[in-house]
Amino acid sequence: MRNVLISGAGVAGGTLAWFLAREGFDVTVVDRAPGIRSGGQAIDVRGVALDVVDRMGLGERLRAVRTRMRGMSMVDGDGHELFRSEEFALSSGRLDSDDIEVLRDDVVSILHEATDVEYVFGDSITALTEEAHGVRVEFEHGGFRTFDLVIGADGLHSAVRRLAFGPEAEFVRHLGQYLAIFPTANFLGLEDWQVWFRHEETGGVAYPVRDNSELRVTLGFGSEPLPRMAVPEQKRLIAERLAGVGWEVPKLLEAMAEAEVFYFDAMAQVHLDRWTTGRIALVGDAGYCASPLSGQGTSLALVGAYVLAQELGRASHEAAFAAYEQRMRPFVALNQALATENPGGPAAEESVERAKNAISLV
Repeated sequence: MRNVLISGAGVAGGTLAWFLAREGFDVTVVDRAPGIRSGGQAIDVRGVALDVVDRMGLGERLRAVRTRMRGMSMVDGDGHELFRSEEFALSSGRLDSDDIEVLRDDVVSILHEATDVEYVFGDSITALTEEAHGVRVEFEHGGFRTFDLVIGADGLHSAVRRLAFGPEAEFVRHLGQYLAIFPTANFLGLEDWQVWFRHEETGGVAYPVRDNSELRVTLGFGSEPLPRMAVPEQKRLIAERLAGVGWEVPKLLEAMAEAEVFYFDAMAQVHLDRWTTGRIALVGDAGYCASPLSGQGTSLALVGAYVLAQELGRASHEAAFAAYEQRMRPFVALNQALATENPGGPAAEESVERAKNAISLV
């Protein structure tokens, strides 16, 4: 049983592909994007997840491209500074920590370059049929193929989860916020310093990356669940919700309107009673999204992929799936709780320290 399809070429999918290939599996990764996705926010790799990237031999490369903030400021809707810190940043925690903050596109690119497996871009799974000795997979553009195992690493809106476990609405819990993320030129002139703003039910952050040549911007607002909408409607909604906010927000909204790379989604978590069924399993956000509010989504993806590959390398898929669930559930629960521990603010440092190391890789 060595032929595995992974849906999703992000952090979870790339990490799982690397470890399964090392275990001798024949791995195919499919992703609906035309290639490795650019853009995205700075993401945290913490605690035991750092051990995972070190075991891949990628720790040095990731540390070399980490963000290096000197500190942060918080301003109100009029641009008045409320506080500043040179000891911590809201996006990444303490600045003297061994944990690292890295751009998502850097992580995914490094994983892709390091992984010698088949990648199929520009296609997606449309049907899954379990058969006696495998899973028949139908693709939107590529006909069908049969695999021994199928792993959904395809994010919050996972197609594998929908096809194998049921409608998204049964598993996704809305956390009352929406975020937009996009890159733009560093017209604010920030130098290794991030600026957050907060005004009523809206807020966001701008921080420099790529040697201060570029900004990554996050804009958000509080809301009940909204219907899915196209990118122009998403941008229009953000502009409406943040209209009238001061500081540099009008300029950020202008930059957003021109941004070609743009992400918008609800802050939400995924909760399932099981992450496996038959020959199909979920990993990362597809199975247990903690949301960016937890700061631990990337670490969960890295560790989950490692544990799943480790178990598949030493047992039948039935036994491996059972062990994967047993090992990961306490770790996932602690890390998902970080997003809801302190609504509107970061989780306690003690909670983060406990959660990020709450699993053994042995």
